[in-house]
This record gives sequence, structure tokens and C-alpha cells, in this order.
Amino acid sequence: MSHRLFKKILVANRGEIAVRVMNACKILDIPALAVYSTADKDAVHVHTANEAVEIGPPSPRESYLNIDRIIDVAVGNNCDAIHPGYGFLSENPLFPEACHKAGITFIGPPSDAMKLLGNKIQSRIKMSTAGVPIIPGMKTAGVDIEMFEKAAESAGYPILIKAAAGGGGKGMRVVQSKEELQSSVEAAMREAKNAFNDDTVYLEKYIENPRHIEFQVIADNHGNAIHLFERECSVQRRHQKIIEETPSTALTPALRAQMGSAAVRVATIAGYRNAGTVEFLLDKNGSFYFLEMNTRIQVEHPVTEMTTGADLVIEQIRIAANEKISDYLIKASQRGHAIECRIYAEDAENNFLPSSGEILYYEEPVGPGIRVDSGITKGSVIGVDYDPILAKLIVHAPTRDLAISKMICALKDYKILGIKTSRRFLIDALNHPEFKAGKTYTNFIEKNMADRALDIEPALELAAAVSSVAMMKKPQASGASSVKSKGISPWQTIGSWEIGMRIPK
Repeated sequence: MSHRLFKKILVANRGEIAVRVMNACKILDIPALAVYSTADKDAVHVHTANEAVEIGPPSPRESYLNIDRIIDVAVGNNCDAIHPGYGFLSENPLFPEACHKAGITFIGPPSDAMKLLGNKIQSRIKMSTAGVPIIPGMKTAGVDIEMFEKAAESAGYPILIKAAAGGGGKGMRVVQSKEELQSSVEAAMREAKNAFNDDTVYLEKYIENPRHIEFQVIADNHGNAIHLFERECSVQRRHQKIIEETPSTALTPALRAQMGSAAVRVATIAGYRNAGTVEFLLDKNGSFYFLEMNTRIQVEHPVTEMTTGADLVIEQIRIAANEKISDYLIKASQRGHAIECRIYAEDAENNFLPSSGEILYYEEPVGPGIRVDSGITKGSVIGVDYDPILAKLIVHAPTRDLAISKMICALKDYKILGIKTSRRFLIDALNHPEFKAGKTYTNFIEKNMADRALDIEPALELAAAVSSVAMMKKPQASGASSVKSKGISPWQTIGSWEIGMRIPK
């Protein structure tokens, strides 16, 4: 680089996405400042940054969601830009406004575009008038149950109640009949109020067994807007994605071009700048509908990077510094197939409940076409204050079949001991005949994974890792009771684990 795009960038996030942004800053020779809560004082992102400042207690409201505190730290440490990552403040329009008032560049879209696209009802109206297909349903919100009843009757059951102010499955209810409608609306309003401090909900037609297809878009300040193709994100639990891939097996070249053009139109209509993602639902007849636009970098952005050669975070920083979209991205094409698996600290055998504890053994898979975006290491303490995502495992191969095989091998080579993770569940999902056949719909987990059988292969992996953990334990000081004298086996020193077997029905 002949010059620095920014003097210093504050990364207003934690975990793997904070590390990802800091690595991009390193490539651009821009110092990165980490912020952290007291719970994260020893976190990987803190040690990855050039500098780090504590911003508050573990509660997100008092730390990672505290706009005033983050702005004060940025100003006090001579940062001229802030990257929000994903989650936390990344889609809060008050954050770019506060950055602007403080003379700091927000690495993301303008607040006006964020406001429009963050409101599901207003964005539906805007896109509908511009000819972007939307799901049939309400164009205004309300509290009058008669309004919901009329809209449901017009759209036809089943219908979906959704929160206007947010996503992630919060405030969402599928309603099969008129008898369920009022109680479902009231429950959705309560949940939306708790999650987003806004109880506005609306109704739309429930598309049964759709695919969730999203398009990566990029727009600069010079009138250029492009898409970098699609990602299929249909494999989800509790309305949150766990496996993403590109290209989608469902798209023909013609449909890909049509959806990509619609995605660019959405960004243009909204006055969007920087990187963002336009999400669609694709029904069984090949019709697609605008769902929403995520005004930030996506968790699953690496699969796009692996197939196009892009560095989306570097591009975010360049565009925020008023550079044009890179020429190589305008000419980009899809090469091969990429899959991403999200590694969560959760118990897939117990309704995906979060798991916590210390990581006592950690080993990442390596090899050609294997990438790990991680925010953890050996000794990391995983609490329950934040989203349970630990890392993302991404693979790239010439074909989808090879990518699936490579991902399964990489997951088997990924060792995380001390807490429960989603690793084994992901292996089973990838091995499922329906996944291998490309039949990935949003009900994939409910339909195919409820009665999966567990094998005992993890026992061999666990035994080897236990041996390593036991050997790495430091000798205790003279006079202290040893593990052996207390009658404790090395197996009891590695934290929560279990080997289970379920006999298939």
C-alpha cells in the first residue's frame, strides 16, 4: 500500500469476526484497536490487536452495545474509523450517526439505508414499488387482531408472524389456522419487545419448504454496485444458519442472473454503500421473494471469498475510505465449491443448549483449501454472556462432492475438548443422503436429523486427546495432593464430555 487508508481502526466486536477484521487491518498496515468486556480480558481478539481497551462488565448493554463508551474510546485513542463486525451494534443506525458526529468513519452503510432496510415493513413497501418480488402479506403493522385476520385470510394459511425491527428468529411464529392467530400475535409481540424493545409485528404468507438464498452485494460511493453471486443458507436450527455453501444446487445460470440483478436493484434503491447481503426465499416452483437485507458483513462471507478470490473485509475498508470497487471484483467469477460450518459451543443432543467451560485442548485442521476463522484457543473460557459461535470452518474444492468429503475430514480433525460443540452434528448432517443430493430446505434439520444415530468414533479421538491433556498438566507443588492420590482419573480433568449412542428407530 502506498498510503494508509486510515490511521487506526477500532474493531467494535469480539470473537472470530473481530480477529478476522484485525487480520485484514494487518494486511493493509492499519493498526487495530480492540475493545473488550471484563469477561473477555484474556480473549484471542484482545491479544490479536495492536492495542486493547476495556469498555465495561460482561453484560453487552454495558460493554459491546454501549455506543457512548465505544465512541469515547475511539476518540481518546486517535481512531479515525470503526468496524462493527456482525451482531451487536452492526445494524443499529444510531451507531453510524454517532460515528459521524464524532468525526469517525463508520465502515458500513449510511444510517438512512440501515434504517430503511432494518425495518422489515418499510423495506417491503419500498422493494414492492420498485418491482422486487416480495412475499404476500401485510404492508403495515398493527395491533388490531381483525387486521391480522383479514391479512391472513387474503394470504392464505399457513402464515408467518414476524418482528418488524429484527431477525434471528425472534418474534417469529408459524400459524396454521385462525384459531391460533390471536395468541400467536400476542406471543410474537412480547418476544419482539424483549429482543428489540419494539413490539411491532406483521404477517406474511408462510412459504413451505423454501430454500434460503442470499446474494453478496457491494456498492461504493461512485455509483458502482455489483453482486458476488449467491450463498445457500438453508440448513438452520432455530432460524439460524449452521451450514452455508456456494454455488447453490438450486440455481440455474438464468435464475442466478435474475436473482443477482434483483439483489443489486435492492441495494441501489436503498441508497446502500459498502458490503451487504440481500436475502431471498426460493420456493419449490423456482419463484423467489425478497426477505430482507443484512446491512453488514455476514457470518458466512468466507464461502464467497473462497470461490471468487475476494477479501470482503478489505473491500469494506477500501470503500469506507472512498475508494472504488476493486477491478478484480467487477470481473470476478465463481470457481469450484465452498462450504462453511459454524462451530458452536452447544449441545446438539439437548436442543442445542449453550455449553460453557474452559477449552482444555484445541487443534485446528490444516490442508489445502481448508480455512479456520477462530476466536478461541487452548485455555479460552467460554461463558454464556454472548452468542455461542466459536469458530467457522471453511473448505474449498473443485466440486461439491469433494467439498463435502473435505469438510467431513476437516471436522473430524478439528479437536476442541472441555466443552460440547456442534462438530459431530455437522458431520452427521453432511453425511446425510438428502444433503449430499442437494435437497437442502429450511426444514432440513427437523425433517432429517431428529432420530439420527450416534456412533462411538469420537471415543478414539477423545482417548488420544485425553492422553495429550493429561501429559500437558503441570506437576503440582510439593505437598499438594496428586490426581492419583485423590482417586481422580485424567478423564475427569477434561471438563464436560460424553460418548453416546442412540439406536435408530
